[in-house]
Amino acid sequence: MTKSDMLTGLVSQAANEGNDIVTLRAIVEEASELGASRMLERIGLDDATAHEDVSELRELLQAWRDAKTSAQTAAIGWIVRGLLALLLLGIAVRLGATELLR
Repeated sequence: MTKSDMLTGLVSQAANEGNDIVTLRAIVEEASELGASRMLERIGLDDATAHEDVSELRELLQAWRDAKTSAQTAAIGWIVRGLLALLLLGIAVRLGATELLR
């Protein structure tokens, strides 16, 4: 009996016997499991290696985040160094130290 058949049977039971809470909960549970199974099948995570695929995706995502953080840190470092160099150049011009450059 497939999940879809189980859900159909539960809905039929609810229609025939009335809507008791146990039947309604069973319908919700079966519908949720069927929906989750369909979703996993659609995105290709319904096989035995799905957990490995998800682990690899998590590792790739973490590597991307680490690389992004590293790139941002490097960019900020270069900007700060550039601003400090401009500040030193401005101080040198202000103090008349440009004569030493000639």
